[in-house]
Amino acid sequence: MTQTASLTRTLVGRVVSDKMQKTVTVLVERRIQHPLYGKFIGRSKKYHAHVEQDGIQMGDTVEISETRPISKTKAWAVTKLVSKAVVV
Repeated sequence: MTQTASLTRTLVGRVVSDKMQKTVTVLVERRIQHPLYGKFIGRSKKYHAHVEQDGIQMGDTVEISETRPISKTKAWAVTKLVSKAVVV
């Protein structure tokens, strides 16, 4: 019984900026447990991700995957749109 492991990392996060051309900023939040005290702590990091198609806006939840370096700060690409932002 063999399992095929994905060679590229994928993350799910929220789009916090779509002001650049073909680039979005994705905020990935995760919860880790403190090694000594055991309390859960929220950690977050922003990634610049390449996006070809239009329609991804602020607040959308997207999945990004690691790619070759596209620019100085961009080495991730949007693979799919998980959910659209709710408009209030």
